Amino acid sequence: MISEDVIIVGGGLAGLAAALSSDPHLKVAVISKVHPLRSHSVAAQGGINAALGNNPDGKDDNWEKHAFDTIKGSDYLADQDTAELMCEKAISAIYELEHLGVPFSRFPGGVIAQRPFGGAGFPRTCYAADRTGLVILHTLFEQSLRKNVRFYNEWLVTKLVVKDGKCLGVVVYDLATGQIMPVRAKTVIFATGGYGRVYLRTTNAFVNHGSGIGIAYRAGVPLKDMEFVQFHPTSLFPKNILITEGARGEGGYLMNNKGKRFLADYAPSAMELAPRDIVARAIQTEIDKGNGFENQYVRLDLRHLGEEKIKKRLPGIREICIDFAGLDPIETPIPIQPAQHYSMGGIDVDKACVSIVEGFFAAGECACVSIHGANRLGGNSLLDTVVFGKIAGEEASKFVKGSEGVGKSEEILLDCALEVQRRIEGWGKKDSGQKLHLLLNELKVIMSEKVGIFRDKKDLADALERIHALKEDYTRVYLSGKCLRYSQELVNILEFDSMLDLAEVITLGALNREETRGSHYRLDFKKRNDKDWLKHTQVTLKDGKPQVDYKEVMIEKYKPAERKY
Repeated sequence: MISEDVIIVGGGLAGLAAALSSDPHLKVAVISKVHPLRSHSVAAQGGINAALGNNPDGKDDNWEKHAFDTIKGSDYLADQDTAELMCEKAISAIYELEHLGVPFSRFPGGVIAQRPFGGAGFPRTCYAADRTGLVILHTLFEQSLRKNVRFYNEWLVTKLVVKDGKCLGVVVYDLATGQIMPVRAKTVIFATGGYGRVYLRTTNAFVNHGSGIGIAYRAGVPLKDMEFVQFHPTSLFPKNILITEGARGEGGYLMNNKGKRFLADYAPSAMELAPRDIVARAIQTEIDKGNGFENQYVRLDLRHLGEEKIKKRLPGIREICIDFAGLDPIETPIPIQPAQHYSMGGIDVDKACVSIVEGFFAAGECACVSIHGANRLGGNSLLDTVVFGKIAGEEASKFVKGSEGVGKSEEILLDCALEVQRRIEGWGKKDSGQKLHLLLNELKVIMSEKVGIFRDKKDLADALERIHALKEDYTRVYLSGKCLRYSQELVNILEFDSMLDLAEVITLGALNREETRGSHYRLDFKKRNDKDWLKHTQVTLKDGKPQVDYKEVMIEKYKPAERKY
């Protein structure tokens, strides 16, 4: 049986940041469903926030102003002490990345370049052209190899093993061999990313099913604020490939079919650089009013930026447009529409990334440390991964050195692996039943049509009923392919269980929250209601059913106020 001190599940930015910050004297290993360089972090384009003050328009910036923008952008649902912690650590985090070798874009004189991003009072987004996530991930991966971190690639975690409130390890499916194996660990960190593929239109990679969040939920860890789902305003129509906020940060215009910059009607001060929830709703509203093109999209116009600036600052976006839309943004506006992009909610952890299960930590998009609240600002997700990934690695290391280990856990882990094995064998013994891909497609349509940018009681209740029906259908799925090596069918069957749980929790939280806040927009409750709903939603699985509770929001010096941009 493989045994490690620290197991990190997820090879993206949060996972690698955790690996690098873990005590080098401990046995540290990363388990990743794909090769780390294929993690979804490489798709992050626009940048990472820090109040460096390098932009001439940002000389008066500081971390406290960054914190205020984050809290205001969250529609005051962020825990303010946690937001301040992230923003204060942001500056040193950027310089640490620079010293590790991240090739940030530069201003004349050599300082790190910074561009404007939505919801920010100052241009504080550091970037590497429009490939920021990619270059940070490659750098952290190289440094992890240098530090001799072990990697178990193409392993899918199927179960988090918890006994008497203590984390003992995980059970994995090794795609290369088809084997189910237990892995013992003194501590486990989940950095498994988001769940975008629960939706039909998403900028997320095909691996983003959210099973890490679902597995933690099944192990008794609460999920927090899952009803807050971010829809990115600009995805390429009809491919739904991300078109970075950096395109608007560099000065791009959003235009409707009347040739009007319509954000003047929704956010007259910030225009295209309003927070994402406001811009996404504005775009969808224009389309619904008949002001879109083909009733499906609006246009992002970069032509006025000029060829030189587009080639230098947005080379990846130009490449995407040429390859996937057959157009050059130097000459032609880009067709865009909103698409699911990010999860503000996730595994409930505190600002030390600690969960209620002893020895289990979480960081990155799969976790909810309550910094993004009801709406995340662009440029804060990469910051979240490197700041809280590092904290998770440090705290997990402290836990290992202060603990007595996991004791005699081999038998429990082997039993759990056998349980997973028998479940798979049960699917394989069937010759007929429900085909998983049909259920998956139905779930995506339900979530997109009923639990999308605009929501109401009728649609949410209907979605919940249909999700429950899908759960019943799921009991009749079967595995048609008998070879378990690199079985994508098996991966989908294993992960669909989590997808159903997450869809249920998202929808239930949205149905219960009778207000509009950030990304959660209720057509039947259009106002924010601080009196009744300034609180976090917390959902725990008890006796096979979700139990909903609520937690207070940490309010310090920034009192809730109306958001105006």
